[in-house]
Amino acid sequence: MSHVSVSHVPVMRDRVIALLGPAIDGPSAVLVDATLGLGGHAERALATIPGLRLVGLDRDPHALARSSERLAPFADRITLVHAVYDELPDVLADLGLRSVQGILFDLGVSSMQLDDPGRGFAYAADSPLDMRMDPGTGLTAAEVLNTYSAADLARVLGEYGEERFAQRIAASIVRERAKAPLESSSRLVDLIRDAIPAPARRKGGHPAKRTFQALRIEVNGELEILRRAIPASLDALAVGGRLLVMSYQSLEDRIVKAAFADRVTAQVPAGLPIVPKDLQPAFRLVTRGALAPDEAEVRENPRAASARVRCIERLAAA
Repeated sequence: MSHVSVSHVPVMRDRVIALLGPAIDGPSAVLVDATLGLGGHAERALATIPGLRLVGLDRDPHALARSSERLAPFADRITLVHAVYDELPDVLADLGLRSVQGILFDLGVSSMQLDDPGRGFAYAADSPLDMRMDPGTGLTAAEVLNTYSAADLARVLGEYGEERFAQRIAASIVRERAKAPLESSSRLVDLIRDAIPAPARRKGGHPAKRTFQALRIEVNGELEILRRAIPASLDALAVGGRLLVMSYQSLEDRIVKAAFADRVTAQVPAGLPIVPKDLQPAFRLVTRGALAPDEAEVRENPRAASARVRCIERLAAA
């Protein structure tokens, strides 16, 4: 969710609204923004489509407060809910909505979170190691670092950060925390830098990038939540409804790609010459593969560079 300030244009804004447009441009259409952030995509959708109703979810109460201000001109058409996106079926049930026309996910950490030095998401500034998207619940990154075994730390860094030196970094964390608990991001960054061999430090971006990503995913349970949320969201779409997901790293994109592939594949024996109508897939891919931002946008907003967009449409009732 790469928003930098309330005036900042969110990643691939016009492309996102164009892809969702055919589904949400009808009378009494409902769009669920499952990761509201600062409300940039939501604002554009509400401004472009006069009758649209928006349900906005975010687990971060600070984001909800900020987006509520931004979306104040549309107050009569929005419902904002403090919830994690895998709770979407419960949120819709509470609102009496059996299905919706559009669902948007803009995954990852928002610029608001990255740029707040008190949250601990960024390796560039010294801050307490928190990393919780909802600061009111769950383990902090410091608690993970100071309580997990070396084997569990190595698993988290390897699996969620795809870090080649996961075991070396984990061993170093366990050594360092025995001297004093790890509480600040700068101490963790120094420790990671020392644990990675010099030749490897010189390529592949900041040496702490993968570890910070892994810790954030672990602290917030991001991949497990996404694995539950995508099928639940597909089930919540009305016929003609579209789900669009923007991800920023390969682990998220793989989950989305697999969930979409599952729904657009006919569940019949291979080689069947004609697939019976009742066994045809209920969904179709709107995007072939993943769409990326263009060069001009990446120049303007470097954080957009890793964004990948996939969109799917429901063709028939379950």
